[in-house]
Amino acid sequence: MNVYDSARMTDVLMPLGYQVTDNPDDADMVVLNTCHIREKAAEKVYSELGRLNRTKQRKQDQGSDMILAVAGCVAQAEGEEMLRRAPFVDLVFGPQTYHDLPEMIARLSRQGGTVLNTDFTVEAKFDHLPDTTADSGALDGASAFLTVQEGCDKFCAFCVVPYTRGAEFSRRPSEILEETRRLVDLGVKEVTLLGQNVNSYHGLGDDDEWGLGRLIRATSKIAGIERIRYTTSYPADVDDALIAAHRDVEQLMPFLHLPVQSGSDRVLKAMNRRHGADEYRALVERLRSARPDLALSSDFIVGFPGETDDDFKATMKLVEDIGFIQAYSFKYSPRPGTPAAILENQVDEAVKSERLAILQDALNARQLAFNKSCVGAVMPVLLDRPGRKVGQIVGRSPYMQPVHVTASEELFGTIADIRIDEGKANSLAGSLPERQNLAFVNSDKKPGLASRNPKQQKENAA
Repeated sequence: MNVYDSARMTDVLMPLGYQVTDNPDDADMVVLNTCHIREKAAEKVYSELGRLNRTKQRKQDQGSDMILAVAGCVAQAEGEEMLRRAPFVDLVFGPQTYHDLPEMIARLSRQGGTVLNTDFTVEAKFDHLPDTTADSGALDGASAFLTVQEGCDKFCAFCVVPYTRGAEFSRRPSEILEETRRLVDLGVKEVTLLGQNVNSYHGLGDDDEWGLGRLIRATSKIAGIERIRYTTSYPADVDDALIAAHRDVEQLMPFLHLPVQSGSDRVLKAMNRRHGADEYRALVERLRSARPDLALSSDFIVGFPGETDDDFKATMKLVEDIGFIQAYSFKYSPRPGTPAAILENQVDEAVKSERLAILQDALNARQLAFNKSCVGAVMPVLLDRPGRKVGQIVGRSPYMQPVHVTASEELFGTIADIRIDEGKANSLAGSLPERQNLAFVNSDKKPGLASRNPKQQKENAA
């Protein structure tokens, strides 16, 4: 979500004459787009602000100026506190206000001082954002992010998102589909539908309310859209229509990020999650029945208040049962204002660290095993960025793995069949096969490499 927000801020600022630079020393304006999920991330903001202030002071000594801005969830949650701790910051604004950046900059120019804006006008933001252009930061090669839903009504005990992003809001399907068509006109082949709980999408159409499954089907009918993804999903909001979309929509990629957080029912209840571990297992089984080649990623929190050794063992059992090909895992960190922050039985940091290391070792081993299992398969890869080596192109597999290929630059922005030659810890290496359009192979029938169409597989292999 922050990637999309940063890109649209770029779009808003470009008419004012701004362009992107990777070097703060060259910048007339620096925007820190922040996340408030974890304590460490929030504290990094203040550390980075201290460093940027030194840059700002140096530029002022040289007779130039630099606007220093903080956006996103930390700004939303700690606006007044941020101005107290970092009074040298010029702009502080929440995630629902970045469409007002031109006006905020004008106010800063007129009156000086500091501008603070933490309103929750979600509708206004999307109504006033400019159309995406060829120079837009929203484009990532031949891929684009597209926000369809914001906010959260789930109130998980550990999470600040409902307090920083506000209540759930879904854009109208007509607006989303029109934006998708504009993206296609700009060369986009893959679109990722974004939301804090994207599968809680409930956009109002002309006739009735749409769910995410219906939106995916409509998106797939737009000429030029070859790949569809969505993130981040909430297990309890995966409905029959969405499962059917995984079964029926060819463009919907066989990779799903489905956060579970813990394998212990006791911990999940304390987290205020609306699913149990066995409910999660059953949901995954339904999804894999609909889409046999589906591979899963997830989120885990270790050391939630009161988590016992048995609770952690339950998490490790879930990891073994599901066979995630990728996951994000973190130590629990108390966030001010959340219910979990005041719970008793906070877990010792050393115990958290030990459990996290065990979990990450298991997850990393499974990721490497999956990547190695891809060797010998031919996958359609969206090639859209240069590699580090001369003549190298990098793309993404259907399972979001980076794939490094030596190939002609003429393949930039295309989806090519790539034979996987090597599976590494975090990426794949491949080559162009002599024959294109070979079928996926699956010798051990594990999720991830099965052909969706066995008849077509036989025909292609003949």
